[in-house]
Amino acid sequence: MSSKLKVLQVIPKLGYGGAETGCYDLAHYLHEQNAKSYIVTSGGSLIKYIDKKKVKLIRLPVQSKNPILIFLNTIILTVIILFCGINIVHARSRAPAWSCFIATKITRRKFVTTFHGTYNFNSSIKKFYNSVMVKSDLIIAGSNFIFSHINENYSNHLNKNQKLLTIFRGINLEYFDSTKIKNEAESKLMNEWKIDKTLSFYQKKIILFPGRLTSWKGHEMFIESLNIFKQKNPDKLFYVIILGSDQGRKIYKKKIQRLVEQHRLVQDILFIDNCENMPLAYKISDIVTNCSIEPEAFGRVAVEAQAMKKVIVASDIGGSRETIINNKTGFLFKAGDAVALSDILSHIFELNETTLKSMGNEGRKNVINKFNVEKMCFSTYSEYKKLIA
Repeated sequence: MSSKLKVLQVIPKLGYGGAETGCYDLAHYLHEQNAKSYIVTSGGSLIKYIDKKKVKLIRLPVQSKNPILIFLNTIILTVIILFCGINIVHARSRAPAWSCFIATKITRRKFVTTFHGTYNFNSSIKKFYNSVMVKSDLIIAGSNFIFSHINENYSNHLNKNQKLLTIFRGINLEYFDSTKIKNEAESKLMNEWKIDKTLSFYQKKIILFPGRLTSWKGHEMFIESLNIFKQKNPDKLFYVIILGSDQGRKIYKKKIQRLVEQHRLVQDILFIDNCENMPLAYKISDIVTNCSIEPEAFGRVAVEAQAMKKVIVASDIGGSRETIINNKTGFLFKAGDAVALSDILSHIFELNETTLKSMGNEGRKNVINKFNVEKMCFSTYSEYKKLIA
């Protein structure tokens, strides 16, 4: 069966996001199972790491929402499916999903989608556009939160011939492993980011906030919280790294930078656009935060932080409720509540090293048990085989 399986994954761009890394990991896993693996994408920084001997890469403008390009992509995908003898087409975003949906109807191949987000809709047209993600033979939800979201909002688009299930996203535990990072690498990054090393971590804690700069990620609330925390705890020293690209949102970045200046936190907060070695960024940190004011579909940051044995603080909404064991592997706070976040930070600063280390160990155990990449890939591969059996 596996030797006959040929899977084509289609994703707009191969960056470092959860959907992208999941696509990348699954593509290479399929090769190890003697299946043929293909990826169609428009580009992305992760492409350079693809093993071309294991995965066939095809470049198409599948990131575009232009109806003409979607139609042209449909024609090209149809040709690719027929020429390569593809069994299963797996779409991971809405625009390419429309091309894949039509192409699989024409070629009579199995269609799979992964619902990676809540996909906001404020009109019937937008909801119809989103509905392509539930027009597949197999619909994969990245968390139980997304599973419920699909049932609540798209039940009228589902039928008994479709299969809807949850397969948690997984991360590479060999990559996110603190024991594999050398002290020299830590020192080098600290120097590059000009982080003051004159105080030990237990005196001056480093707080990492990873995530692209966009309003729903909660940067404004986070900065407000730091201001409250500093006023209440003048003796508690911290250094914050806000790590993420503005992706063209220049005005928003200036807005949060002005907020930093307004609260006189310029000396306490560092903005970094990107970091290709995320395990290293986690390693030099003491606390990791995920402050989204809208539900995260999964919350990859929370899982990565736990894998690196770091205490994670996250909004009590969306996927974080499933990935974090509250008060055991991290802490959940009321979304959008700057005071609540400040109180949790104060609590963490009071914890001793033994407690913090224990929480870190429990966090990694949690990820190993539920969110490792092998489990994600095996579950998806098993569903593929059932689909074409």
